[in-house]
Amino acid sequence: MTNSAASSESLRFEGSARYVATSALKMAVNAALTLQRPLLVKGEPGTGKTLLAEEVAKALNRPLLQWHIKSTTKAQQGLYEYDAVSRLRDSQLGDARVHDIHNYIVQGVLWQAFASEEPCVVLIDEIDKADIEFPNDLLRELDRMEFHVYETRQTIQARHKPLIIITSNNEKDLPDAFLRRCFFHYIEFPDRATLSDIVAVHFPALQENILSAALDVFFRLREVPGLKKRPSTSEFLDWLRLLLAEATPPASLTQSDIPPLAGALLKNEQDLSLLKRLAAMTQRGR
Repeated sequence: MTNSAASSESLRFEGSARYVATSALKMAVNAALTLQRPLLVKGEPGTGKTLLAEEVAKALNRPLLQWHIKSTTKAQQGLYEYDAVSRLRDSQLGDARVHDIHNYIVQGVLWQAFASEEPCVVLIDEIDKADIEFPNDLLRELDRMEFHVYETRQTIQARHKPLIIITSNNEKDLPDAFLRRCFFHYIEFPDRATLSDIVAVHFPALQENILSAALDVFFRLREVPGLKKRPSTSEFLDWLRLLLAEATPPASLTQSDIPPLAGALLKNEQDLSLLKRLAAMTQRGR
């Protein structure tokens, strides 16, 4: 067993003061550490997938490197990019730097992680935003923990295997070959008790009557059939912050079919219209 493998197996993630992790999620992180495989985390938007990587890095006392994926992101950018445009410009200006191609190699997040003097946590955030070939283009590099730089004829090998946390909002299926190389965990939407624990982290002095009324409204809203987008954990926390800022009395939360400050919870006109129609039907039925 290598020193890197031994140190990975001795580390354990037990949650943090700022992040309420279920026992299943902690087990998933520790399994990825032991297996030295990427941890693929899925779940509804706003359930703390990105924050997980930040808190794991802090808990393990490791540097965090973040790669936020866009629809135009290419796998090569995570390794390195050759800035040919800058080199051409410098050659036209007679810059002496042009004679050393290393000056035009831009290190990507994975190169930085591989070259790090200490083990890192790497976040590959929202991998499902990229082209379907993106995950397959990283298979070899994630398997072997090395890649070749053709412009400089050098091979970059990981000094320490980083803990790679990959998030997905499940917008598109990921290739089977990629999935086989990951440890998978789905973050279930928190139940009432877990959400109360999460709230306690962010609002430790929140009165119980306000929390109880807000939870009633929130979970009732999530159960409305036909919602295009159900409100998430992060949106609930934003809503609570607004309720406190406006000193909204708990009784007013249940007096209307549409919650006060609903713009923190409902993010499109279709869902707002749906609630208004349901409220009108309720009024007619009384």
